[in-house]
Amino acid sequence: MSGKSRRLTGALFFALTSVVVAFQSSCGRGAGAMTDAAPHATATSSAMAYVPPPSSASVPEIQMRPLSFAPIAKSADPAVVLINVVGDKEEKSALSGRMRKHAIKGLGTGFIIEPDGLILTNYHVIKDASVVSVKLTDGRNFSANIIGRDERTDLAVLRITATDLPVIPLGDSEVIEVGDWVVAIGNPFGLDHTVSAGIVSAKGRTSEEVPILVGGYFDFIQTDASINPGNSGGPLLNMKGQVVGINTAIRGDGQGIGFAIPMNMIREVLPLLLRDGKITRSAIGLMPHDIREVPIDERLQNKWVDESGKPLTHGAVVNSVVRGGAADRAGVLASDVIVAFDGQAVKREVDLRWAASIRGVGKTVVLSLVRQGKSIDVKVTLTELPDPGKPVTPSAKPR
Repeated sequence: MSGKSRRLTGALFFALTSVVVAFQSSCGRGAGAMTDAAPHATATSSAMAYVPPPSSASVPEIQMRPLSFAPIAKSADPAVVLINVVGDKEEKSALSGRMRKHAIKGLGTGFIIEPDGLILTNYHVIKDASVVSVKLTDGRNFSANIIGRDERTDLAVLRITATDLPVIPLGDSEVIEVGDWVVAIGNPFGLDHTVSAGIVSAKGRTSEEVPILVGGYFDFIQTDASINPGNSGGPLLNMKGQVVGINTAIRGDGQGIGFAIPMNMIREVLPLLLRDGKITRSAIGLMPHDIREVPIDERLQNKWVDESGKPLTHGAVVNSVVRGGAADRAGVLASDVIVAFDGQAVKREVDLRWAASIRGVGKTVVLSLVRQGKSIDVKVTLTELPDPGKPVTPSAKPR
């Protein structure tokens, strides 16, 4: 036998031996198979990969990142517009201390929701504007009228005189989950029609976590899709190409942290803006905080418990009641816990504030309370929410 043949035979023997050893290592001990090569089995078992025990928990199939976001961008981009504003802003002079006006220019983003020229954007984009113009993807420019605005939700509605315009469908922001892919389209730093993608990083971010306006109503979607100045007012899209939020804010102390107003919140106030041009808010007349901020032992001590005696896990604790206000007249007391508003569960303090603000001045609602371990219902006739700058007087009712 030649040297070459001996080498081939040796290689073949080695390959066959490796197959046998591999078979024994994968099947011999794990499957309970018998083998006479006990020393070899012991040697190979020490190199076996760890196999976790079986679990009864089912893991849903994970959808991988799409190969391209291009179909979403192509479908939505024609309805995304560039908004230019010109106006005057009054500011106090650092030298004289006097108020003076100076000209401003700004830009932002909006998107068309009706083919006859109805556009959504942020309030802060057009806040100080005296002239608003809109540029479409086809290059056409239009003068826009502001037909509705609301500072507390940072929303504005514009209209241009045009027909048969492309629109973006509105989606359901409630069903998106943390970890879902989202796409943002806007005009960051004037770089028009910029597309960025990321995931939903968190939901339910409040004005305490994103302090851009005292007294604002925010339940932000947090995303790591790139958002920068100029993106404000642009759409945040789900993987169906539907708007699930309006890109609104960024964290100045962090990168890759942006916030969008959820579409379901916009749906609730949009009819009011279209009808009245503004939102006249209603109020209960109390100061609440989230019960989840209260330690468990304190909840038990205050008898903030459910029917089974377990500490409440949702609700809004009444810190104080405005003297002479709606809640005061209805008999609501400080230290009551509001667990439902007109049959709708109050999971967080922000849920109560929002529901009360849009129900309507003069409307009568039922508050479900827990007081000293007992469940009671009270009827409250809502009053008008005072201006944010107007002070309110809390009652001196004991806790």
